[in-house]
Amino acid sequence: MDNDSMQLSFNEEKSQADNGPVVCLGMTFKNDDERREYFREELRKKLPELKKIEGFPIGEDEDIIALSDPPYYTACPNPWINDFIEEWEKEKVTKYGRDLDEEYQREPFVADVRDGRSDPVYMAHSYHTKTPHKSIMRFILNYTKPGDIVFDGFSGTGMTGVAATSCSNKKVIEDLGFIIEDDKIYNENNPFSEIGERKSITNDLSPIASFIAYNYNSPANVDRFSRQGNMLLDEVDEKFGWMYETRHYNSNGGSSKAKINYVVWSDVFICPNCGEEINYWKHAVSLENNKILDTFRCNNCLIQLTKKELEKYFETKYDNALSKTIKIVKQEPVLVNYTFNGKRYERPVDDFDIQLINKIDEFKIEYNFPNNRMIEGDEARRNDKTGITHVHHLYPKRNLIVLSYLFQRVKELENPLLIAWLTSSMLRTTKMYKFTLNRKMSTISGTYYVPSLWTENIATKLLKHKLRDFCKVQYSTKKNTIISNGSSTDLPLNDESIDYIFVDPPFGSNLMYSELNYVWESWLNLYTNNDTEAIVSNTQRKRVNEYIALMTKCFSEFFRILKSGRWITIQFSNSQSSIWNAIQESIQKAGFIIANVSALDKKQGSFKAVTTTTAVKQDLVISAYKPKKENLEKMKQQHNSIDSAWIFVAQHLEQLPIFNGKKGGAEVIPERTPRILFDRMVAYHVQNGLPVPISSAEFQAGVAQRFPMRDGMVFLESQVAEYDKKRTLVKEFTQMSLFVSDENSAIEWLRQQLMKKPQTRQDIHPNFMKELQHIEKHELLPELDDLLNQNFLRYDGDGPVPNQILTYLRKNYKDLRGLEPTDPKVVEKAMHRWYVPDPNKQADLEKLREKALLREYESYLQELEGNKKKLKTFRTEAIRAGFKKAYSEKDFESIVKVGERIPEKVIQEDDKLLMYYDNACIRLGL
Repeated sequence: MDNDSMQLSFNEEKSQADNGPVVCLGMTFKNDDERREYFREELRKKLPELKKIEGFPIGEDEDIIALSDPPYYTACPNPWINDFIEEWEKEKVTKYGRDLDEEYQREPFVADVRDGRSDPVYMAHSYHTKTPHKSIMRFILNYTKPGDIVFDGFSGTGMTGVAATSCSNKKVIEDLGFIIEDDKIYNENNPFSEIGERKSITNDLSPIASFIAYNYNSPANVDRFSRQGNMLLDEVDEKFGWMYETRHYNSNGGSSKAKINYVVWSDVFICPNCGEEINYWKHAVSLENNKILDTFRCNNCLIQLTKKELEKYFETKYDNALSKTIKIVKQEPVLVNYTFNGKRYERPVDDFDIQLINKIDEFKIEYNFPNNRMIEGDEARRNDKTGITHVHHLYPKRNLIVLSYLFQRVKELENPLLIAWLTSSMLRTTKMYKFTLNRKMSTISGTYYVPSLWTENIATKLLKHKLRDFCKVQYSTKKNTIISNGSSTDLPLNDESIDYIFVDPPFGSNLMYSELNYVWESWLNLYTNNDTEAIVSNTQRKRVNEYIALMTKCFSEFFRILKSGRWITIQFSNSQSSIWNAIQESIQKAGFIIANVSALDKKQGSFKAVTTTTAVKQDLVISAYKPKKENLEKMKQQHNSIDSAWIFVAQHLEQLPIFNGKKGGAEVIPERTPRILFDRMVAYHVQNGLPVPISSAEFQAGVAQRFPMRDGMVFLESQVAEYDKKRTLVKEFTQMSLFVSDENSAIEWLRQQLMKKPQTRQDIHPNFMKELQHIEKHELLPELDDLLNQNFLRYDGDGPVPNQILTYLRKNYKDLRGLEPTDPKVVEKAMHRWYVPDPNKQADLEKLREKALLREYESYLQELEGNKKKLKTFRTEAIRAGFKKAYSEKDFESIVKVGERIPEKVIQEDDKLLMYYDNACIRLGL
């Protein structure tokens, strides 16, 4: 089929597809084309104002308008979001029969965020990080009802939008293991949600991410897309098929045409001894032994070499795209893999292959392709030292020819799904595709690494595979997702307009998103505005403090747009404690209250609640909520009284799960323990600029007086009956697992051991010593005797045996059952056992311990007086206690003074120290 007839075929399909009236935002249009053109003109008028919004992408107005499909998707901040929200809120009443003032109550929820990675939606278009939509569905179903509005401010490729729409798909829900009856969704015989689509709004700073999200979340004519894609591939094969041909040699000496599958290329080096060229493949690769040699000999002078000793060989070439001469590392083709008569073969390149490559090198590209300089960045300019300085240098010439031709053609056809299809192979067709001897080639995720041995994939072959992948995706039949391209530091959404938020934010220096997206975005001619990109980057001069500030702005916007009493879920994947604390600091500074942090146990496939920064070695799910307005008002009114603390505790307990258990066992809920409750209460008051109304000792005593206690956990009166009922049905009760790294976690470990079994010092000591392998270098940990004396009680025969010890003895020693607590046999068995005191006695111990810690803190202040030395070892608990006291007395100077004299790493990796230090700096205007 020639170009003219093909274009005619495409146009006929287009006119047929776009026939019929379209209603959008209360307006009726003849067809989708008319709707699109009307809103594109409106977008053009709005651009001057939209450019004032943070994160507006870098590019020409016409490129933004051409890529956009307004009002559903704009390649810039979307000005129609609030109009859709207004419509959707009305639909809740008219379509779903909802009462907008209905009471809302949910418990924090966790699920495996890796669930569904083999789904076609996940596989079709790659991205640096991607949470499968089926995982996100579990969260959306838990926190929302049909018609509710879900938001994702770091949406990447739009999986949250796909998840929201898929909540109406019965088959997908059942694939997740749920049962549906009468539109109710059941999990283990408990109804917890309803089937039905949710609306969604997705936002990302990156133009390519937002564009991919648009294609995943828009209706698609798959048959038409498939026909167009295949016709384009046929067209390319007809024009450029000769570029991907090689020769198959018969046993009789004849040869035939064959189709290349891939070509392996090798860097060329210089021998440091004799100056001869060294083709790395020919010297270091042993196909016979299937290995790459660590040492090898120069074929010319026979000296023994390693790769590190080699010098790169640079050749001078004229770059037509730049109209100048460049120096670039020499690379040579060494191996060709091809197919002949349906069978795959492999051989070294020969004269035919070399002549073909020379001919391709002389081919003048008539179509536009990106030839811009790689963006400045920690990652993007890693190849400068090899002469690969511009985007087009990353591509083998024949792939660049094909991609540039196809990109021009798909823009002419005005089918955005075709552009998305092309971008799906934009990175796999570069020189970054590493060759491996096992032939399992791939790029190294999150980098622009060009290996010394790389595989030249065949663009058309990859695109054919991707065409099939895209056709397997089940696209939405409605436009229920609105896509915006901008910064989450400045969202174009009204206050309290969102029902639930799911985010997978950038984590520190894990990935340089704007750099890694640069090649993709070069093809779109639209680029990420990285001024507000929340990352840790040397190039952008953003360290952890700048990262915290940007993330706080983002979470403050999330807090603003989320409805009162509603939830946000944050997925966390980073191994650095400092980044975890930065995220936690940002969440709490914004006003959210963290209700649960759970880590995925990859071996067990289940989640465990965690409370320490060591948990960042695993994938975390953070559940937080926006306090209800009435509770906020009460706390503000009582901010100078102790009642502020108890108002916080009561509303926090209301949001927490009542019981955590299954399969005959129960687990402690960390957030319900007095120590964690106290930490949450303090954090809320400090982050909101309120005085902390109560000491730890007062809190320990008061919490037991005001609330029912069960298994060391705190409940509301309205909750305790349900807990008691479920608790009687289980035999085992499991404490949370702890990783001892400092004094606080050591105390918690001892508390767990003694709650389970009151023990003597001799019993405790061996196991305690085993736990001390991971104590931080700076931590001045007290001796075991001091920890026991300051935090627990020992029975030495004075009076009756305490109830905790008595219960343990009666349960484990048959001969002691029925005996009185003063019986000599019971007393003898109980002697010198340490145990966890009841709340009133715990409060007394807390007072004594706090005094000791403050004395220690005062000694540090004295030690620092008059010198500029840093504290190398210290009790972190003493610094925490001192900071807390100084903060309550508004002595911000001493907090900053001490903070500057302890290692920055310690501050950044300790959530409490970071909280006090940051807020003290803010108060002092630093």
